[in-house]
Amino acid sequence: MDIFLIIVGLIFCILGIIGSFSPIIPGPITSWVGLLVIHFSSIVPFNIQFLLITFLVAVSIFIIDLLIPIIGLKKFGGTRKGLIGATVGLLIGLFLAGPIGLIGGSFLGALSGEYTSNKSLKKSLKPAIGTFIGIISGTIIKFLVATLFLVLYFYLVYTNLFS
Repeated sequence: MDIFLIIVGLIFCILGIIGSFSPIIPGPITSWVGLLVIHFSSIVPFNIQFLLITFLVAVSIFIIDLLIPIIGLKKFGGTRKGLIGATVGLLIGLFLAGPIGLIGGSFLGALSGEYTSNKSLKKSLKPAIGTFIGIISGTIIKFLVATLFLVLYFYLVYTNLFS
């Protein structure tokens, strides 16, 4: 059973890294589930403090990832229409072209949403760039945290298996 839990934990940690690039899978939270799973094995002792801290980090990153594109849009002068456009573009882009469509779709969606607010193309471009920067920043943060959780996974399994 322990081997099964270790393998399932690893799968969740790897899915978390993949999820860092997709809005469908919450990356750090999925990686955290991998850490949780290994704590139910007899190899890694159950540590509630470690699990609570890493859970709070995962949830915080999830919330921050939702807010960063909005903050980027607003900081660069965006409107509600730009935000709606970015969200619609993100979803359409994801289904049409995967992770690359996610970035391009949100950018084009924010651009078109701002453009429909009777702005010129030049004025619409600035908030779209803010959205783009926000999405890239959120993706990088999610990837780093999910990767950190994978490193913690290997550390916990290795130190407890070979000590």
